[in-house]
Amino acid sequence: MADKMLRITQIKSGIGFPKDQKATVRALGLKRMNDTVEQADTPVIRGMVFKVKHLVRVDEV
Repeated sequence: MADKMLRITQIKSGIGFPKDQKATVRALGLKRMNDTVEQADTPVIRGMVFKVKHLVRVDEV
């Protein structure tokens, strides 16, 4: 189903942003600045990335 992957990197700190955005970054699997994870390209993950697009960088793998 999701044969494409997304490489998501946190480029900005969550300090000073609402708790729900911090929780979204954490739910993506990111713990600190410059941390990178690979997630399947699904509508759920795309929605999470859209919510915190100002805190992360996304590359299609």
